[in-house]
Amino acid sequence: AGVRYLHFGSEWIQGAMRLSRPNALELAYTRDFMAALLLRPEAKRFLLIGLGAGSIAKFIYFHIPESVITVVEINPRVQHAAREFFLLPEDSDRLDIVIDDGAHYVKETENRFDIIFVDGFDRHARVGTLDTAAFYQACRGRLSEQGLIAVNLFGRTRRFDASINRIAHAFDDRVIVLPPSEGGNVIALAVCGREDSVTLSELKKRALSIRAATGLNLTNLVQLM
Repeated sequence: AGVRYLHFGSEWIQGAMRLSRPNALELAYTRDFMAALLLRPEAKRFLLIGLGAGSIAKFIYFHIPESVITVVEINPRVQHAAREFFLLPEDSDRLDIVIDDGAHYVKETENRFDIIFVDGFDRHARVGTLDTAAFYQACRGRLSEQGLIAVNLFGRTRRFDASINRIAHAFDDRVIVLPPSEGGNVIALAVCGREDSVTLSELKKRALSIRAATGLNLTNLVQLM
């Protein structure tokens, strides 16, 4: 039906692209991820752990022209698939693809980021070391003073509360958990620093601004922030 999907040799969908809108966010949970922009609209430095079909990387790349994006992907074949079949752009200046384990990269890098997106899974939808207390603590250490982490909790039904507790512990309980998307994914957002209260009116203005600039409608998420 005009949508190309990425699978890692299993039934789990690892990414998708509508051929008529290759830079849009096709899957509902990827749109939920962009709630991060409601809280951090000035973000410029992004770290994505897990490339998939490259949907989030492309959205940020094309709609935030001043952004600098680092993507850490453990499997080099995923990078090749994203470039060949999902139109991931070639741009080493603004979009850097690093082949590495995400947990290892966060531990070793000295770079800092405004937003970290965690969306790394294997073919069985397992996350491994990307759901540990040490990993979330390391992520906090790589964020800017008012940085934010957004985590896809899909596939952790039995350990959902434990995952939230680990994130909350690393970020001093400053966590928002969004309702499940239509695909069953749940996005958790956690912030660094002192969080100034943002009025509902301001969030609506930000949502309208994002919609005008990108076509993405986040108004359904405003009431949840």
